[in-house]
Amino acid sequence: MADLEKTSDTNAASPTSLRGSVLGESSILGQYNEEHTDIGLELYQKSLQYDPEQLARDSIKVRMKLDYIVLPMICMTYMISFLDKQTLNYSNAYGLQADTKMKGDDYSWVASAQYFGTMFGAYPANMVLQRFPVGRVLGYMCFVWGAICMLQAAVFNFPGFFAIRFVMGFVEACVSPASVLLTMSMWTREEQPWRSNFWIGTNGVASILGALLSWGLGHASGVAIPNWKLIYLVVGSINILWAVVIAIYLPDGPHNAKMLTEYERIVAVWRISKNKTGIKHAKLLPYQMKEALFDPKTHLVLAIAAALGILNGSVTTFMSALIKGFGFDPLMTSLLQMPGGAFQVAWCFIFGYVGTRKNLMGFSLILGCIPGFIGLIGIMTISEKRRYGLVACAWIQSALGSAVVLNWQFPGVNISGHSKRTTVQAMQFAVFAAGNIVGPHLFFAREAPRYKSAIKGLLGCYCVAISLQLVYLALCHWENKRRDAKGYHAQIKTEAIEGFEDRTDFENKNFRYRL
Repeated sequence: MADLEKTSDTNAASPTSLRGSVLGESSILGQYNEEHTDIGLELYQKSLQYDPEQLARDSIKVRMKLDYIVLPMICMTYMISFLDKQTLNYSNAYGLQADTKMKGDDYSWVASAQYFGTMFGAYPANMVLQRFPVGRVLGYMCFVWGAICMLQAAVFNFPGFFAIRFVMGFVEACVSPASVLLTMSMWTREEQPWRSNFWIGTNGVASILGALLSWGLGHASGVAIPNWKLIYLVVGSINILWAVVIAIYLPDGPHNAKMLTEYERIVAVWRISKNKTGIKHAKLLPYQMKEALFDPKTHLVLAIAAALGILNGSVTTFMSALIKGFGFDPLMTSLLQMPGGAFQVAWCFIFGYVGTRKNLMGFSLILGCIPGFIGLIGIMTISEKRRYGLVACAWIQSALGSAVVLNWQFPGVNISGHSKRTTVQAMQFAVFAAGNIVGPHLFFAREAPRYKSAIKGLLGCYCVAISLQLVYLALCHWENKRRDAKGYHAQIKTEAIEGFEDRTDFENKNFRYRL
């Protein structure tokens, strides 16, 4: 990377510039660096001793190591956490409601309980992840939620099931933000959308494996406990075993990745320096949290997350109910959910790749909404005699996963300042969970199997998500143009160092929003 001189602006790049003009901060940069040291700054400073061309060549090998070792670990962790959530969906096909004496809307409330837990756990989870090692936190929590998953086999009534699903949701609230944080700290802004879609795509793999597991356990005979309880015991055991692996081997960022040499860690930090967002800073800064609340882009991201949450809660919770309502028995219902998982993997790869192209990340999110929109119209209009046509419309709802993870990525790539970003992400995951709570309650038993009221509401959510995403992109485009017109740029090294100084995107005028 050549250190070329760009147009400079004294207010944006000067070493003696005042920080925080937007919010009235007045300490000089020397004090700013002392208070806002990123964990990756030291390694980036070491990278300046090396030839940039050599670093660029070696970065290819480092990226491959991250892709082939770290990314699969994130994918596996995310997959089994999603499998946990889906256990309720699978067990419902084998007499769960009858055995636990659920009536009326009890099942919908149990389905929502996990998202109540996630909603209340989102903020503390994000705070913990900022202050403590991400890999260790994720490993310990994986062990705990695996044990909780197994305990579901001991529950025998609605209140108990609601309580245990709530606790599971609270513990699992760390999974998605940890995955986003690791992706943001390991890969460049251009690489992140595709890598994120890899781990969100494992939801589809989990759907396939879960359906096979559910189908296999549904055939188990001569066991002392009901088949639906076996699902919880097996999935929980898998979680506990995997927790040991990630607690030992999953890194917290490029700065302490065990699979990299000391030099390769330097290269890894140099690679992501152009993100201008740093890696992580453990100290919470109130002024950045305040800035997050007053940034209009924050509220757009939250509104989109809420709409996608309603859609996600509906799709994941009622997939088996939809297919079963089209006239299939429990075993066939389990098998027919497998193609939906395959569709999700394909959609995520396609839309994730589109998101890596220049100025197409936001457009990729919009594309991810279109298949599900079409599928909902099909469910509402296709004749009930065409059962497999209706099932196909249910399958393509899985494209939503790509839109969800891209929405999660925008704070990571478009917000600088760790406390600001953590605040937005905490609120984002909380409102996403709230949307997941609302979603299942749009389905009224009297409207099965079409659920026309729910379908109309979900179509509206798609329209809201698409419209607000366009507004968000317009705001980012306008701000980039405004900064370009004022000549806000400095030397490449200066801009990279500013990224490790924990400045917000309001403070760092050299920062540019990704579209």
